[in-house]
Amino acid sequence: MSAALTDLVKYLDDYLRIREVPDADDALNGLQVEGAADVRRVAVAVDACLATIAGAALWGADLLLVHHGLFWGPKAAMVGTRYRRFAALVRHRIGVYSAHVPLDVHPQVGNNVQLARVLGVEVDGTFGRAHDIDIGLHGTLSIDRDELIGRVQAALGVKPRLLPYGLWQTSRVGIAAGAGGTLVPDAARAGIDTFITGEGPHYTALEAEEYGMNVIHAGHYATETVGVKALAEHLAATFGVETQFIDHPTGL
Repeated sequence: MSAALTDLVKYLDDYLRIREVPDADDALNGLQVEGAADVRRVAVAVDACLATIAGAALWGADLLLVHHGLFWGPKAAMVGTRYRRFAALVRHRIGVYSAHVPLDVHPQVGNNVQLARVLGVEVDGTFGRAHDIDIGLHGTLSIDRDELIGRVQAALGVKPRLLPYGLWQTSRVGIAAGAGGTLVPDAARAGIDTFITGEGPHYTALEAEEYGMNVIHAGHYATETVGVKALAEHLAATFGVETQFIDHPTGL
């Protein structure tokens, strides 16, 4: 089956609340590059880069749906890598749709809620104010800390890094996918004893130690694979399009 690109874009804009959810000024959410008018195959990936564009082209995708889009930061000339990415998309008539914070915080297919579900966290609230929105969530999970590490590893296929400054038994668990490590103080104020995120700056390890908190770094990339995968399943069920996850881990 296929769907009109305009119908897909309208649906995604509404479902992900693209116009309502605030984001960093550098982010451009929504349709970034127009592709084929009819979409039969939707590739999803964490990043819009040459490798994922090539993977989408090899698979015959009409649309590439990503968490990190093509455009970040100030205006820049379309040269070098930027040109090669855009040229490949045009050559293969592949559109690009990006959803950054709107995908992180989505209550059904978001990175955070999907991680909570697979780890068994019973969500009961949010925390971590950024861009005028809470970008993390928290909930209850009473489990041995090592068992939680095992669940994270099994779910994401990575070896998490533990900052072991909290209790061996977890109770209040917080989740903020990607570069959420700077939210350690916010997590402490929310009563979180174990905080799962992708990565964090050096100084956040000292904050975790001083707050007496466990912090699990599971990788920026890995923690943001779950949202695009869930969204792909949702689109397949809603529109009948074929979907494919293009894996290109950075190791970070």
